[in-house]
Amino acid sequence: MATSSFPYLVFATVVEKHTFLAAAEALRITPSAVSHSISQLEDQLGFPLFIRSRTGATLTIDGQSVYPIIQDILNSELRLRQEAANINGLTQGNINIGAFSSVLLNWLPAIIREFHASYPDVNVSVYQGSFNDIAERVRLGTLDVGFSALPITENVQLHPLIKDEVFCITPRDFTPKNGHVITNADVANHTFILQQSDYDRDTKLTLDRYDVTPNSLYYSIDDASIISMVEAGLGFGVLPNLALKRITGNVNIYPFDEPHYRTLCVVANNSLATAPTTTRMLSVIRQNLSKQYGKQLLWQ
Repeated sequence: MATSSFPYLVFATVVEKHTFLAAAEALRITPSAVSHSISQLEDQLGFPLFIRSRTGATLTIDGQSVYPIIQDILNSELRLRQEAANINGLTQGNINIGAFSSVLLNWLPAIIREFHASYPDVNVSVYQGSFNDIAERVRLGTLDVGFSALPITENVQLHPLIKDEVFCITPRDFTPKNGHVITNADVANHTFILQQSDYDRDTKLTLDRYDVTPNSLYYSIDDASIISMVEAGLGFGVLPNLALKRITGNVNIYPFDEPHYRTLCVVANNSLATAPTTTRMLSVIRQNLSKQYGKQLLWQ
């Protein structure tokens, strides 16, 4: 069964955008061309790929089975184009990076600036998401490189970066009982405000250590909102050091009496990890963070 790669690209774009119309806009073709391409691919494969409804298009069970294979085909073609460009002495292409908010604010601007200085013709696209979302997108190949936090269960290339200490954020008028660190006695009967996406990882481990129950939690949309709500006296926050570098407010920042950390990492898609643009981006990331953290950088 032979086919061009364009129907695969259309298929992957519909999965990403969730509707035929959005996929058509992204690919700059007509919705009818998207529909025709998907129908053609379904005929060739012998089964439906999408369940179509008024709200969009969702993958069938069979569609879910072939999605990683089709994404691998697209990734292999991308690697081929990049390697050809590399052999010809060119540095053209695209690279897709995923990051969460504190990396976007503190690390990526300098990393992308350094990368563009060396490879000005490579287009860098940035996607913001949660730890789990980024790792999964890297595994599938919709992202080439992503920043996340351990543990990583996805089958990806992984490099640990730093241990990022987690702190307690309190209203300005609060002082710990011992004056300088947060203990169990300080958190009793207090509400904690966090991002919901953080609660399944290091933040949960920290709060579990201090017997904070789920019914004592409120959720906010981002780190800056947490600071604002703590500033207003609505509760305590839990934020890592990296998130606090660019956020200020009329709050106190205290360590816990038992230090807690999250281990940040960079992950790359296994199929794309050796592509020229990916290897160059990983090299720039390592060099940039090595300048900042020296021997504290775990990726030596």
